[in-house]
Amino acid sequence: MTGREIREALDHAGVLPSKQLGQNFLIDPNMARWIVSQLEITANDAVVEVGPGTGSLSEHLVGNVRKLILIEFDARLAAALTERYRSDPSVEVHHADGVKFDGRQLFKHRPLKFLGNLPYSCGGAILKNLLSRPHPFDRAVIMLQKEVIDRLGAKPGTKDYGILSLRTQANWEVKSLRTVPPEAFYPQPKIDSSVAVLTPRIGGLPPFDYRLFDELIRRGFSQRRKQLKKQLPDGPPWDEITTQLGVSTTVRGEELTLSQWVDLTRSFDPHPLKDIPQNAGEIFDVVDASDQVIGTATRAEVHAQKLTHRAVHVFVFNKRGDLLLQKRSLLKDMCPGLWDSSVSGHLDSGESYENAARRELGEEMGISSENIPEEIARITPSTNTGWEHVRLYRIHYDGTLRFPSAEVDAAMWFPLAEISAWTASHPEDFAPGFLECWSQFHPI
Repeated sequence: MTGREIREALDHAGVLPSKQLGQNFLIDPNMARWIVSQLEITANDAVVEVGPGTGSLSEHLVGNVRKLILIEFDARLAAALTERYRSDPSVEVHHADGVKFDGRQLFKHRPLKFLGNLPYSCGGAILKNLLSRPHPFDRAVIMLQKEVIDRLGAKPGTKDYGILSLRTQANWEVKSLRTVPPEAFYPQPKIDSSVAVLTPRIGGLPPFDYRLFDELIRRGFSQRRKQLKKQLPDGPPWDEITTQLGVSTTVRGEELTLSQWVDLTRSFDPHPLKDIPQNAGEIFDVVDASDQVIGTATRAEVHAQKLTHRAVHVFVFNKRGDLLLQKRSLLKDMCPGLWDSSVSGHLDSGESYENAARRELGEEMGISSENIPEEIARITPSTNTGWEHVRLYRIHYDGTLRFPSAEVDAAMWFPLAEISAWTASHPEDFAPGFLECWSQFHPI
């Protein structure tokens, strides 16, 4: 769309650009085309665009992707986009605030990419809402004021380096692509903008508790010129931590690299299983088709020889009726990186199913054994269960979750309708054992 076409579209929608809403509309069609090209779209992709405005970026996506999801805060612009694409079923328009949009409804649309000419007034909040862990995106291209893009990719020891840098870089590789001058927008802002591409960070960091990491960096940068030691909570001996990190005891937060912040977080993490994704030497009961014990074997032997054994899954529900799902750590020996039941695990030799369920609730999610699980299904061994006799339990819980980072990468509450749609569209995202449990609980 040219500048004249965009102004006409704004007039038709009755929109006078709002400084309060951070509305600066891209009017350079060549720049719009180039920005969209950085998404590297394929015909099988779905794209979420936040702040589409008059559709200057959207028009280069329609017809070239499987699905386009537009999230527009301005009711008049959302109505105009709805009317414009009324006859195209591949375009879905939401009149919604990107800061509050429920990203759980996006997982079922994978493979998914993110695009946004984001409002200056709330771009950072939109990124925190939709691009924080866990998220469903394979790539993101964003345009924001240059100073914010500089902060996203900033290096230690620079004035731009801080909480936003670390929050973003813990999940994404950030690459600033080019500066966009004020003349490319209507109305013209007083500062330059920049375009950056974000790609998911895969590997390179040990597992760590992201919530603890966020707490520590907030403390560490609350007064950035102060020594880090004076801003952190009580923890291990400071001289031992700094020796491990290879830094001075007087170090400030802005001097630590992302990797050092992660190592610092791991030092402060008291969870006993933070380094143990599984124990290959665990002893399990080997059972027959009737679930009668016929011997014992180690975890490694049971899996390698496909011996029939026992396991539990627990579905944890909150007061809204949402089901907690966990994303398995990439360090797991079975189904790494896949989504799974709230809690699952094997029975130790001689252990009962109910006691195993209670133990796993505590170990994997920090849920007290006082919560008594209710048995809701028994599932016979098969390839999908990993040759396990499975008993499925459920409980209701609304407290704090605490999970070991070596076992669980992330956890999120999902509405049942979203899980149904997601498992139907992308069953490969889930551990087969969970799919068996889900089919028993929520038969299609």
